[in-house]
Amino acid sequence: MAGSALLVVAFDFGTTYSGYAFSLRDKPLNVQTNQGWIAGSDQLISLKTPTCVLLDPNGQFDSFGYEAENHFATLAEDNEHIGWRLFRRFKMILHKNEDLSRSTTVEDINGRSMQAMTIFTMSIKYLKQHFTTTINKQKTGIVDTDIQYVLTVPAIWNDNAKQFMREAAEKAGIEKARLKLSYEPEAASIWCQTITTDVQETWSKVGRQYMVIDLGGGTADISVHEKQIDETLKELHKASGGPWGGIIVDNNYLEWLTKIFGNTTMQKFTSKQMEDYFQMLRDFEIKKRSVTPELKGKFTFRLFSSIKELYQESNMPPLGKRVADLGLSGMVTFSSDKLRVDVSVVKQWFETPINSVIEHVQHILAKQNMQTVETVLLVGGFGECKLVQDLIQRELKSKKIIIPEEAGLVVLKGAVRFGHYQDTVRSRIMTHTYGMATFQNFDEQKHKNAEVKFINGKKKACNVLRTIIQAGEEVNIGKCVSKGPYTPTDPDETTICVYCTEEMYPEYSTDVGCKHIGTLKVAHANGLSKDDNSLQASFIFGDTELLVKAVNIKTKEEFSTYMDCL
Repeated sequence: MAGSALLVVAFDFGTTYSGYAFSLRDKPLNVQTNQGWIAGSDQLISLKTPTCVLLDPNGQFDSFGYEAENHFATLAEDNEHIGWRLFRRFKMILHKNEDLSRSTTVEDINGRSMQAMTIFTMSIKYLKQHFTTTINKQKTGIVDTDIQYVLTVPAIWNDNAKQFMREAAEKAGIEKARLKLSYEPEAASIWCQTITTDVQETWSKVGRQYMVIDLGGGTADISVHEKQIDETLKELHKASGGPWGGIIVDNNYLEWLTKIFGNTTMQKFTSKQMEDYFQMLRDFEIKKRSVTPELKGKFTFRLFSSIKELYQESNMPPLGKRVADLGLSGMVTFSSDKLRVDVSVVKQWFETPINSVIEHVQHILAKQNMQTVETVLLVGGFGECKLVQDLIQRELKSKKIIIPEEAGLVVLKGAVRFGHYQDTVRSRIMTHTYGMATFQNFDEQKHKNAEVKFINGKKKACNVLRTIIQAGEEVNIGKCVSKGPYTPTDPDETTICVYCTEEMYPEYSTDVGCKHIGTLKVAHANGLSKDDNSLQASFIFGDTELLVKAVNIKTKEEFSTYMDCL
């Protein structure tokens, strides 16, 4: 059933690029993307804009995206950028960051720190305001309470990163009740159910199992789904992946240029010729998608005169000799405004992320319960690269590889559809084991490594982790897991401490990798015995937050809290 929101808008807040898309309730599949991002002086129109934020010398928000890059570059050209602060590609601070908190900081391009929450909030607020301006030009009478907001996040993120994004969105002015997080590979899977092509039946028939590989700028996000008879999706393998996105190729390119031109030249180029530097990165973003496996000979890049002039000023040997000294004679040539590089060199820049993705995917598909997976959907901006597509097809010969049209927008469009039909995903595979720290009667065989305390004269093993739900377990969305009864050890209150870990069989809450994610304190009724204050604990596994409830079995008094992972 469609939701009640008149309009759904989804924000794809990416490592390299961000954008949004939306559709109305009466035409949910008529998804519109913003067409108005102006990519620099050449007036190139882009469907997404760079994820970067510019602050003025007072620390106030100035601009976002292409506008931020261009403004900062102009200031730098006139040497008026002192005090201004540009933050780029800061989303990766959330990936696998066990120490993430509300006070975590990110650095601008000059290494100066600022609270990450502030920068993320500014970014989402800008996207929200840009969307509001766009929709008000098209439709009249739509107010904020008519809108369902969706924010895409990698499925492989930890709970703390997902909570961080949610809080940033709320600080940006999005009401909690009208905000949903959508896991990126799930969104891609949802959208691909709507595509009407000859190959649709490959993955859209009931019972068909398929893998989704979402290759973005920062991460590779991989899930496996099965289509159910009620049109919902069931996850078959826990979300997995790693930091194997397109920015690795960008970094390899920059490192290679640094090897050619030297540290001094590149540092001056990135700081004094910032407009050329940003344009070079934009050019490379387009060029790298056109690298194909059939390419031979040399690949041509635009070479800015400013970088050649800076090189000549650095007292380095002539470029021809420099190339020869590096053993690249015949593989690298220069002309007036062109840098021509042998394709074999260019392809090396792609090897690390692609090989990591392929190795990981092969490891998943080799598992016994994955043998019936026949199809692989490849989506995401990095997934649009022809070289990436070919290498994955070559290594996964036994699978049917499908690359949807506009693969870089599939996640965004799917997130919009998810906002209209939020019950599309039936179940997920738990990525972590969740448990409670408990005291147990000491057993020499079971508790050899436990800390021991005497409580009310009895020898107790401390911090024993009682599993609530286990990593790898299938969980229906909104599933409630109840544990108990628990007899208090303290007459005044019971403290329920919840932990999570990637390990399937943790023993103690003090184990390496076991993280405390929240506490629920339950006050006991005065005058009742400990037995009469016994508790039943329930854990509700929802979309993005873990709700913990405790009920006094005798008095029926209920206590609850959402786990605070930050």
